[in-house]
Amino acid sequence: MKIWAPSQAIAEVLTDLPDVECVLYDGGPLPPEGAEEVEVWIPPLIPPRPTPELLKRMSGLRLLQTVTAGVDPYLPHLPEGAVLCNARGVHEAGTAEWAVGAMIAVLRDFPAFTAAQERGEWAYHHTGVLADSTVLIVGYGSIGQALERRLEGFEVEVVRVARSAREGVHGEDELPRLLPEADVVVLLVPSTTGTARLVDAGFLERMKDGALLVNAARGPVVDTDALVAELRKGRLRAALDVTDPEPLPPGHPLWTAPGVFITPHVAGSTPASVRRTRKLVRSQILRYMSGEPLNNVITGSY
Repeated sequence: MKIWAPSQAIAEVLTDLPDVECVLYDGGPLPPEGAEEVEVWIPPLIPPRPTPELLKRMSGLRLLQTVTAGVDPYLPHLPEGAVLCNARGVHEAGTAEWAVGAMIAVLRDFPAFTAAQERGEWAYHHTGVLADSTVLIVGYGSIGQALERRLEGFEVEVVRVARSAREGVHGEDELPRLLPEADVVVLLVPSTTGTARLVDAGFLERMKDGALLVNAARGPVVDTDALVAELRKGRLRAALDVTDPEPLPPGHPLWTAPGVFITPHVAGSTPASVRRTRKLVRSQILRYMSGEPLNNVITGSY
């Protein structure tokens, strides 16, 4: 069985398995030869540019196991007969931790204090605080649950929103009513046709003055131009681990917009994620080889 693995770290947890041939493909523009013979593909963290064309050639593909929660680069191009599984659970800790850190960093003005330190300036001033805030989690799945656990003890009220309402969780259709009450809005929704530009001008206008938007989802979930317009008014602040476009090019107005804190899509890039990815991949391949049901199988649009 031929497997394309994205790194040596992933390959080394598979090489002891019988009849397994691991070929490294890190997502470069020139894939290895023999795509037609690949039975299992584990793509890298950043989807390869030739993914659509590549999947057309992968007639022998039976399992595509991503190392990300998002599957939108692969789902529309999946060959017939192939199963798509995501890495649900792998990045929960890192992403939730980043979201909490980003909230505190922006609310307590850490970026401004860092800039003052570089100037050698003692820039004393009062800051915001997370305590007594209402935190609205938009996309209350496994990462949203992990975030809520980490917010325990910060003395905040958590409001949960998912695509469909359930006990203790509001539906997305209730956002217009919920947004004006939130001090922090955290985006954790998947990237789908339904969530593209979910955060548009109307969404941002409903947010209260001084509120903080935290995007740990995907860049296209937010209308970048609309966000820049609100930031320039000084009405909202934002913490972004993802942007649209991504990578954010030099000179883009988002870089210099007031009140924005940007990190380069690093929320899930942690040693914990690497350890959990290796564990998940080995478990999935063992299940696949023994004919057991796979975990995290994608059905429908997500």
